[in-house]
Amino acid sequence: MLKVFSSLPDTISLPTLREYESRIDEVCWLVCKKHYLHREHVVFSDSCVYKLFRIFCLLADLVPESSQVFQVLLAAPEVGNVAAQLVASLGLEWDAPDFDALSSAICAFRFSTFLAVLESKYSGSGMVEQEGLEEAVQDMYQTFLHDVIKKGHVQKRGYLLPTMREYWFVLQPTELTYYKSQDEKELCGSIALNTMCWVDSCQSSPKDKVQRFVLNTNDRSFELAAPDHRRVQSRLQWLSALQTAISHSGGSNGYQRGQVLRRRQQRVAELSRIIEENRRRSSQIQDMELTKAQLQQEKMEEKRLQELEDMKMKLEKLLEEETQAKRDEEIVRNLQASSMSQSYSVLPPFFLSYSCPFYSHHFFQARVAAEHQARELEAVHREEEKRLQELEDMKMKLEKLLEEETQAKRDEEIVRNLQARVLREEWEKRDELEKLQEEQRVLLDMEREKRIEFEWKQREKELHLQEAEGRLKQLEEERLQLDRELNAARDKITISERSKEVLEARLRVMEPQVREPDRVRRALSFMPSTKERPASLQTRYNSLRRTSDDK
Repeated sequence: MLKVFSSLPDTISLPTLREYESRIDEVCWLVCKKHYLHREHVVFSDSCVYKLFRIFCLLADLVPESSQVFQVLLAAPEVGNVAAQLVASLGLEWDAPDFDALSSAICAFRFSTFLAVLESKYSGSGMVEQEGLEEAVQDMYQTFLHDVIKKGHVQKRGYLLPTMREYWFVLQPTELTYYKSQDEKELCGSIALNTMCWVDSCQSSPKDKVQRFVLNTNDRSFELAAPDHRRVQSRLQWLSALQTAISHSGGSNGYQRGQVLRRRQQRVAELSRIIEENRRRSSQIQDMELTKAQLQQEKMEEKRLQELEDMKMKLEKLLEEETQAKRDEEIVRNLQASSMSQSYSVLPPFFLSYSCPFYSHHFFQARVAAEHQARELEAVHREEEKRLQELEDMKMKLEKLLEEETQAKRDEEIVRNLQARVLREEWEKRDELEKLQEEQRVLLDMEREKRIEFEWKQREKELHLQEAEGRLKQLEEERLQLDRELNAARDKITISERSKEVLEARLRVMEPQVREPDRVRRALSFMPSTKERPASLQTRYNSLRRTSDDK
């Protein structure tokens, strides 16, 4: 569809575009109608199905299924809008929770699904006559395809006869047409609408049975009257509908197409917002999980550090015990050596002679025992030194591990601070962007208000200009009228002068020897003065001419 319309010029009129679209829809319907007309439980007639098909094509979206395959799907909110209008036209009650449950199961509708849902759930279940269904579908067709904003009975004051007469009005963005009856067969007139039109409400007295308002156009003003406020078609509804039509009268794509595009943009924006919200929520969840994992890791590291500290304290305690044992052993050894030396010193001198057998045997045994004890003590000493060295090495390793854990914790704290700073900067940037968007929105609102104010001032200036042009035209007509009167007066003066000359000549011929010139003068005195009248007319003309020039 877009490729077909892309070759058309931008200056083509909206009715021509609608005609082209209608022809293309007819061709598409000829191709695919056999798949939709032959179905079970038929409720809508063939003409109604075709109108619903055109409504579906207007509201649906082209969704790519693959690189070369596309599907025409209608979003669930659009289906709800169509179904709600159909139910309202049939005089039934709209069940919003039921449709919400249906839309939660089906996000997008094909035309066959769309038609089946309307026939099975929102067509009255066989309680509505076929004429009522066709009328309701026709109303929806006019609303969506012909941009009909409002229809209803409204009274209008006549142009020649100033009486209020009721007509059936049909409001569209470009015109307000009124018919003699509701069947819309006999057109009585049409009022063109543009952005220069406006509508005003009139103050109605309590005795009035109608609510009056005035539609002002470039040419004239139309006094209209809606039924009283106790009925559906009230003055406020018509005022709002007329303002909506006037505000969209300058569009080139049609009112409903603009509304469809706006709703589509809102859905895309809402989907983007939901995706962004889900992404932000998932990011928060990931951050929370990461923080939780970091906390668990910190707890494990703290536990490990505590275990290392405990192990270090145990090792230090063992080292102290080993050192104390070594000291005690050294003390015992010294005591044993001193006791042996004392025992040898108290023996008689002959026992010290090597020639004494008893002494030699006893001394040999003591020597062997001392050497054996010395070797054992030396082995124990070496083992203690080895164990002490192992404990020292383990202590150094534990200190190194403790230092590494402390450094890792310090690095992790630095990384966490950096992440917090980056996150804080991101939030600050987001706040700045939100403030910038708010400022842009305020500027746009101010520009929109300025544009509306400028349009109102431009409209007032144009009205003043039209009034000045009308006044100038009136003055020009008065000047032309005065010119015509002056020319007529001059002609009369010329004729009177000629008549005077002829009369004088006749008098001279008929009475050449009249002795009473006073009679002639008295006879001539009855004739109008030929020298005063042109001067008075000329003076009046000049004064009016100066007045028109000054204005």
